Amino acid sequence: MKTNMQIHYDQEGDFLEIRVGQPKEGHFNEVGDDIFEQVDEKSGKIVGLAIFNFKKRTKNMKDLDVSLPFQIEALL
Repeated sequence: MKTNMQIHYDQEGDFLEIRVGQPKEGHFNEVGDDIFEQVDEKSGKIVGLAIFNFKKRTKNMKDLDVSLPFQIEALL
């Protein structure tokens, strides 16, 4: 079964959101400097992440290297 990944970048707000699977009810926990994990309310699994001030983290948007303190799990 394929699991979709959605990536959305808001240039005006300098905000990147990555989500795996369909949108779910949940909440965000801060896990680092302007980095948040999205947690599924029912399963407790991490299903996405949000990064504020994203553009400041790389000089060239083509060269992206962001270390995340967690693993995103897909809900099947």
